[in-house]
Amino acid sequence: MSSGARLSVDWHDSVALLTINYPERRNAVNMATLAAIREAQIEVVDKGGRALVITGAAPAFCAGADLSGVHEEEFGAELHNVLHGFTALPIVTMACIDGPALGAGAQIVVSCDIRIATANSIIGVPAAKLGLVINHWTIGRIVHEFSWPVARAMLLTARTYTGAELAKMGSVHRLGNLSDALSWAKEIAALAPLSIAGHKLGLEVLASASQMNELLTEARERASASNDAKEGRAAFLEKRPPQFTGS
Repeated sequence: MSSGARLSVDWHDSVALLTINYPERRNAVNMATLAAIREAQIEVVDKGGRALVITGAAPAFCAGADLSGVHEEEFGAELHNVLHGFTALPIVTMACIDGPALGAGAQIVVSCDIRIATANSIIGVPAAKLGLVINHWTIGRIVHEFSWPVARAMLLTARTYTGAELAKMGSVHRLGNLSDALSWAKEIAALAPLSIAGHKLGLEVLASASQMNELLTEARERASASNDAKEGRAAFLEKRPPQFTGS
């Protein structure tokens, strides 16, 4: 496992449990942790795993990105590999959410096949509070997994949703805790592996039908290089409301 990674991997029969373990930063993921998740994704298949559950140590699932000492572009590329890693696995991946799942945490949540959450968990993408534009893949994934109305509210108004709210919409498949998640994962692991792999492949083909929009790419680059992006980060660190100028 990469030096500086904050991830533990435990096995429950044929179910692999990945736990992001950085509670003092509410499990914000850094480059090393992302690399460790990618390594674990490969290891799970190599060891014959039949289901994968990812969660976070209390009190959060994952409250975003830890960009200490790394460029956003580099982090974004590694996160992209992790997200696609979940979708490419031939087994069911489950996000077990207990607490905040924000930013990069929400991206991990939507990259998984199914979701179980505690009722009061919070899921959202606060990019508009930081002066950023998220990548096209995440936008499409939120639309597919959460619906157009939820995607618009999350991205255009920075709204967050509770686990209970998303469960009512079917975007969170069950309400429960880690014990419930592992029990469900073991049931899933007993299903026909080739059926799961084939159905997942078909679903992913449909979900990835939308292509990159050049205008959106330009908007992301413009936002990332803007004064608003600098102000958003500074205000976050200084714990004050940001003053955006649109420049």
